[in-house]
Amino acid sequence: MKTIKKEDISQEVFDLYDDYAHNKMDRKEFLQKLSLYAVGAITLPALLSFISPNYLDSIVVQPNDPRLKSEMIHYESPKGGEKISGLFSILKDTKEKLPGIIVVHENRGLNPYIKDVGRRAALEGFVTLAPDALSPLGGYPGNDDEGRAMQRKRDRNEMLEDFIAAYHYLKSHENCNGKVGVVGFCFGGWISNMMAVKLPDLGAAVPYYGRQPSDEDAAKIKAPLLLQYAGLDKRVNEGWPAYETILKANNIEHQAHFYPDVNHGFHNNTTPRYDEEAANLSWNRTIAFFDKHLKS
Repeated sequence: MKTIKKEDISQEVFDLYDDYAHNKMDRKEFLQKLSLYAVGAITLPALLSFISPNYLDSIVVQPNDPRLKSEMIHYESPKGGEKISGLFSILKDTKEKLPGIIVVHENRGLNPYIKDVGRRAALEGFVTLAPDALSPLGGYPGNDDEGRAMQRKRDRNEMLEDFIAAYHYLKSHENCNGKVGVVGFCFGGWISNMMAVKLPDLGAAVPYYGRQPSDEDAAKIKAPLLLQYAGLDKRVNEGWPAYETILKANNIEHQAHFYPDVNHGFHNNTTPRYDEEAANLSWNRTIAFFDKHLKS
């Protein structure tokens, strides 16, 4: 079987995967269209394997990292009678109260990549909580296809309330200094924007390639924003000009970075959409932003 390299794949394949990952087509249609790019020595199974997440070999901070206390916890959902689970991570030997970060997953539940991001942020001196919005349905099922299908069954505004509840849980936690920010990816980017709308005392928000709030909602934001966008992400980027206009008109502190020639999902190191240079630069900016607004 031919070893596929990123440069072997046309941009249309990445765009096709983006449409599939964001529920614009079902798996049957996706495979039919993907098969058109399986030519020569590149078979359809090889192409599918190449563009699918590889969680096993992509973990940066292992779940049993000796520097961290990292465990699943549960907190109350505003819906009542339900518990939301999440990965809670903190430096093992810390004696001081630390600022907090809510880490928000994509549209498929709390998968290994997002858990890893929670641990990465904890190693930077934050106490982190990465909730699983699929908790009322049994939690992340172990694969993204089923996770996406499950998440479509939940109302996104109810999920937003679950992440807001995570903010309040972490803010009042005995290990937190009361300053809490949020970082989220894709769906989590929209959640991050909306938490900034809904929480006037939010310490900072870093949405990665997230849909923007309405003009009316955007004007309510008080938290400083660091907005991370992929240069090739036309679907999300089309909403930026209107968002920028509102942020400027209301003197809302914000920085926006567009990383050229990278795809939506460029921070996710488990798929070939990952771009190491853009991911590292954006993450360094993210941590510096949280250091400035949550640690000072």
